[in-house]
Amino acid sequence: MLIHRLQLLAGVIALSTAVIWIKASATHPVALAAIRLTLAALLLTPLERRERRRHAVALAAAGPPPRTWIPGAVLALHFISWAYGARLAVAAQASLIVNLVPVAMPFFLWAIADEKINRREVFGTLIVIAGLAVLSFRDALASDASVLGNVVCFGSMLLFGVYLALSRRNRGVPSLWLYVVPVYRHAAIVAVVAALPWLADGVPWTSPREWGILLGLTILPTMVGHSLLNRGMRHFRGQVVSLTNCSQFIYAGTMAFFFFGEIPSATFFFAATLVAIGIVIVIRATPKAT
Repeated sequence: MLIHRLQLLAGVIALSTAVIWIKASATHPVALAAIRLTLAALLLTPLERRERRRHAVALAAAGPPPRTWIPGAVLALHFISWAYGARLAVAAQASLIVNLVPVAMPFFLWAIADEKINRREVFGTLIVIAGLAVLSFRDALASDASVLGNVVCFGSMLLFGVYLALSRRNRGVPSLWLYVVPVYRHAAIVAVVAALPWLADGVPWTSPREWGILLGLTILPTMVGHSLLNRGMRHFRGQVVSLTNCSQFIYAGTMAFFFFGEIPSATFFFAATLVAIGIVIVIRATPKAT
């Protein structure tokens, strides 16, 4: 159980690096989503083939493989909409909206994975949301609003919740890679089709720096982060994963301190404490997922 918790934590930390890579990139947001998904699918395909050979008997007995086109399309749309929304909306507003995933997550888990949130999970969720509100609500209200950006970020948040709930529903697949890699592959196809108008002029193909950024975005948040988050959905209840993912801002703030010299405010530490308390309450009170 400890190893699963550490894997989930590592996945969230890897995901928290996404904003650094995206901000540093000069690639069009739709093309960025297409490239990171395509590279991830290609690099992970050998693992998928190995697992197919290893679980050939179980796969034959299990019948048709899980349908990964829908999760793939949802993931592609989430990547695209988040990249757009984060650029359209004020940063504080975008962060506040996307961090509302735990509010919507119980409804998706109930509708898609037939999993209901319990009272202690509700209590922990409220503490986490309080921490997130302390962190960004004042700045969000004080800033100039971008209605379109807020709407896009809200839609991206809903897509991410659906993506996690679909992962929870498909947790019975014999191997993580037999689910994740097809999802990435189908997401890549959707994203590439959407990115066709920008693949020629929206990507600095000859820039070594840009390729370094693209590889960093592919390996850390996409291959490592999202894969470990999907692994977490196999071992923990959905709300546990959703709330743990909310701690991204803590690691991102820490990295900003070391890389950019940004000193966190007292509000940051107070919000981080609330979020950590809420996550611990939910993890310790939640029965082991099945």
